[in-house]
Amino acid sequence: MKIDRETIWRVWLPLIVGLWAFGFVFESVPGRHGLARWIGLLLGLIGLGGVILARYTLGRSFSLVPKANQLVTCGIYSRIRNPIYVFGMIAVVGMVLMVGRPQLLVILAVLVPMQIIRARKEARVLEDKFGEEYREYRRRTWF
Repeated sequence: MKIDRETIWRVWLPLIVGLWAFGFVFESVPGRHGLARWIGLLLGLIGLGGVILARYTLGRSFSLVPKANQLVTCGIYSRIRNPIYVFGMIAVVGMVLMVGRPQLLVILAVLVPMQIIRARKEARVLEDKFGEEYREYRRRTWF
């Protein structure tokens, strides 16, 4: 892996901040360190790892607004079209479990539809640019 300024901002900084955040919440939230908190930590780390892996795989194709620089179909993107959204939701569930407030899962009622809408917008942009190549990619991948 090439370590340049972009890789630091795209991969290493979010990884360090994410690890710190999950560690901080795990240790600082009142209550016992029961099974739910440990499962939450595990889910949070899986979610964080998935997001970081997806960001790394995207490379310079990552953007906050839908763009069609290139069609990334390798690595985790060979199975999941939107792994950042999927693993982000896993991380949110993990954080909710660590905090010990299951009622906060209502956050997913807002986030999941937002991510679906974003994924559809991105899909339109990619289909407009890559046509049949993107439609074939959609047929062989999940979300």
